[in-house]
Amino acid sequence: GSIKALTNRFGPDSGPVLSPDGKKIAYTGNNDTFQGYQVTHLYVMNTDGSGVKNLTEDLDRDASNPQWDANGQGIYFQYDEFGDTKVGYVALTGKVRTIVDGLGGLDLGRPYNSGTYSVSANNKIAFTEGGPEHPADLAIWSNGTKTRVTRLNDDLFSYRKIGKTEELWWESSFDGKRIQGWIVTPPDFDPSKKYPFILEIHGGPFAMYGPSFAYEIQAYAAAGYVVLYTNPRGSTGYGQEFGNSIHHDYPNHDYEDLMSGVDAVIEKGYIDTDNLFVTGGSGGGVLTAWIIGKTDRFKAAVVAKPVINWYSFVLHADNPVFFTKYWFGAKPWEDVEYYHRRSPISLVGNVKTPTMLLTGENDYRTPISESEQYYAALKLQGVESAMVRIPNASHGLVNRPSMLLGKNAAILSWFNHYRDKK
Repeated sequence: GSIKALTNRFGPDSGPVLSPDGKKIAYTGNNDTFQGYQVTHLYVMNTDGSGVKNLTEDLDRDASNPQWDANGQGIYFQYDEFGDTKVGYVALTGKVRTIVDGLGGLDLGRPYNSGTYSVSANNKIAFTEGGPEHPADLAIWSNGTKTRVTRLNDDLFSYRKIGKTEELWWESSFDGKRIQGWIVTPPDFDPSKKYPFILEIHGGPFAMYGPSFAYEIQAYAAAGYVVLYTNPRGSTGYGQEFGNSIHHDYPNHDYEDLMSGVDAVIEKGYIDTDNLFVTGGSGGGVLTAWIIGKTDRFKAAVVAKPVINWYSFVLHADNPVFFTKYWFGAKPWEDVEYYHRRSPISLVGNVKTPTMLLTGENDYRTPISESEQYYAALKLQGVESAMVRIPNASHGLVNRPSMLLGKNAAILSWFNHYRDKK
């Protein structure tokens, strides 16, 4: 009946999985260094807590969802890399190899590359296969061959045209970092024509977009917009150094990453530069508000569930200890100027871009008070602005299909109102 702690590191350990013979435990964890982003590794130990070994020490990617092989000689695990979710395998000797890629398709709103897998007793892998052309389907990997088993939405896609997704890389104008993104073009796209453009920015900021089917992105494309979505600095999937390039400095140089991406798409020759738009949610809302405080090149913006004032946010959001300790390293009253300098509210005096705010009334991660502050400030500045308050909505905003449709309709209505407007 007694409880014995098996791990004692300074940092989190989670996801324990017992080996088939009951003698070892696989689990994930990391040593806490108080950085905003810290890579999670895969470990194995004896059931008494001895013999701890880091099996993915040389893999600079987050390991998750460990599952033992049938004979207990190695462990399968999941990891993200450059927008792709993969299943890896590591023998107990520490040799890592990639087994299958292309997991995804479980997030239907925005192109977060969410996927999962399971392993059979004969080491076949069943997984959710994603891609820009369809939501998740079931696929099987066996002896090096990948087979798609289901085509659940073929009836829909048989008569619906969707936008084409193209990967794009560019260098940031700030320091030359290589940044990854994807361009989605409207159905029946004609590169000889000029199209309005939307930059869509992910949240997190420690998160990753990928080549995934996303209703919101496809709806923008269907409305005639070319869309760029990206993984700027701070995104996962590149490794710890890239993720921590925003450590105690967010938002700042994501701006150059994103503007360099916009310029790279414009260089292709099919963008109407008089009709540029920008939106993003959560961390993407932070960056959208930051962008319109730095430039007026965008015709209109939608700032969804943002942080506007870091001072108020860290005291009012759902995890004050984490945000002050990991994202700032000081309490707000210990360095007021530092908090202000990183807050989009510090740039509101520069904003000329018509801006819609969109936040759930039950959002505890980025409370609606943040949006209310920004809305009041924009009104005081005489900026054309609107605020959409979503009743009973938490931070996710799209817990029901109707909420997803409503969110997207609000954003498109704002952009369409200013599109081609002189």
